[in-house]
Amino acid sequence: MVKKESRQKVRVKKHNRMRNRFSGTAERPRLAVFRSNNHMYAQIIDDTVGNTLVSASTLEKSVVSELKKTNDVEAAAYVGTVIAKRAIEKGIKTVVFDRGGFIYQGKIAALADAAREAGLEF
Repeated sequence: MVKKESRQKVRVKKHNRMRNRFSGTAERPRLAVFRSNNHMYAQIIDDTVGNTLVSASTLEKSVVSELKKTNDVEAAAYVGTVIAKRAIEKGIKTVVFDRGGFIYQGKIAALADAAREAGLEF
């Protein structure tokens, strides 16, 4: 009998393989994205010291008040613009994009495109 691995385990394996290839530094931190069924999360992380420099998610009151739903493409795009604005305020202009093992389409692509339009480079 062929046993299929769960989608979550496949995603975690992909993410671990990707993390072996790159990490965030002080000059070019990592923009890590996670999406659950209900929310979107984005963090800019300096992996050399293990600090989260900037974060944004659809759980924040200021973000939720601007959205109709927290789990659609528009919500992901809004989180992308918020994280980019906060990063630029902290002086971060270039990042390494970590899609977290998720496929680069839909919400992940919308967040990335919105962050690029708001001024982040990756």
